[in-house]
Formats: sequence, structure tokens, C-alpha cells
Amino acid sequence: MPTYPIFVPDVLDVEASGFGSASYPIEVGVVTADGSRYCRLIKPFQDWQFWDKEAETLHGITRDILFENGRLGMEVCQELNRLYTNRTLYSDAWVVDYPWVRELFGHAQIDMQFRISAIEMLLNETQLAHWDETKAQVTHTLKLPRHRASNDAEIIQKTYLAIVANE
Repeated sequence: MPTYPIFVPDVLDVEASGFGSASYPIEVGVVTADGSRYCRLIKPFQDWQFWDKEAETLHGITRDILFENGRLGMEVCQELNRLYTNRTLYSDAWVVDYPWVRELFGHAQIDMQFRISAIEMLLNETQLAHWDETKAQVTHTLKLPRHRASNDAEIIQKTYLAIVANE
């Protein structure tokens, strides 16, 4: 029986100002199939005022850090389009990551030229049943600081690879 190479997805993760509907993206990270990483802090648009101290504690990013080190949303959108045009970026939290990225592009008034899909779409039910356990193992093995966008994207990608390699 022939063996086929394992598909390695490009993975996106987003950190946000909070957990509610008024939250907005503050950091976007991508890890590609070849291991390249992209990570940018996003300077809030003027009308992005919501801030959740609990989220700040979780990811360790303050509003001051965003204003000092963040990039303009338009710039981040242009970079994402330049790097990932016509590609699909996968997320393990599509239900929040996709709206946050759409919010970013909407505020920047730029058309998104890539797709975002749920990584669950690449897995079968048996594989999905092992996601949480495998992710915990990968997180422990990698020892990366969590809740930073590109680190979380790497954890998600390596979790996917660990699951499909066991098939």
C-alpha cells in the first residue's frame, strides 16, 4: 500500500482584548507548513475601547504595549494578504478567530484575500476525540508560553500532526 505525505496545514491564532462580543483582535500569529512564523501585535483602532483585565492577565499584553509596539491594522492586513493570498489558514477556534480577523479587515477597509477554516474540518471523529488530550501533551512537550498567537498556532499545528501521524 502506498504511503502519502502528511498534509501540514498553515495555522492561524488570534489573541483578543477580551472574551465578549465587544472584543477585538490584538495579536495575530500564523505558522506555515514550512515552519515559518508570522506574529504581529495590533494597535487598536480609535473606536476599539473594550478591554478585559482577565484577558490581559491571560496573554500578558497590555493596551500600553499595543500602542507602543503594535502595528496599524491596515499594515497587518496588507502583510497577511501579501503572505497568504489564496491560501487557507486553519484555526482551532474558528468561531472566534474568524470574526476577529473579519473585524480587523473590516476596520482597515481591506478585502481579505485568504480563507480561514476550522482545523476540525481536516479531522475525522476518532481524531477529534483525541484533540484535547493530544494538545495537552504537545503543550507540555513544547513548553512554549501560551496565549501568544504564534506560539498557540504552533501548538495547534503540532497537535494536528501528532494526531494524523498516529493513524
